[in-house]
Amino acid sequence: MAIGERIHFFRLLRGMTQKYLGTAVGFPERSADVRLAQYETGSRKPKADLTAALAQVLEVSPQALDVPDIDSYIGLMHTLFTLEDIYGLTVSEADGEVCLKVNKDKGKDAAELSKMLCAWKEQADKLSSEEISREEYDNWRYHYPKFDTTQIWAKVPSKELSDTLAEAFKEQLKPDK
Repeated sequence: MAIGERIHFFRLLRGMTQKYLGTAVGFPERSADVRLAQYETGSRKPKADLTAALAQVLEVSPQALDVPDIDSYIGLMHTLFTLEDIYGLTVSEADGEVCLKVNKDKGKDAAELSKMLCAWKEQADKLSSEEISREEYDNWRYHYPKFDTTQIWAKVPSKELSDTLAEAFKEQLKPDK
């Protein structure tokens, strides 16, 4: 699904008009709906800063908007083929159903994808067992990885900050003279 379709999907999900969303991201009121329509139809593609602003107003992760273009079945198949190449995705059959699997032995990236899919399955199982609501499930998906508690998504401090903190601790550890 192209980014324009995702913008349209989330705008409708949030009950917003094109004019409202357009003005919320800073377009002039007189042209806000026209500008947003250009993005939704795909005649224009938003740059990263506009994508971030749209995501903020729509209350989703920017990655939820900017997904690979899988508008056609051929495009979708090539996306899956790429996942096979990079992550060891395989197609098989179980209980008469076609299944996709990640070969964790393909490497570090495949193992990470496998962990992420397990986290997704965990949330889907919670939805299925009514442990969480559809709204909570969608919130988890549309903000991923923000609410993923199965993995540690650490933010690493800058080297400059790390060095400054190390120096401060060194000063505290010096014996008094």
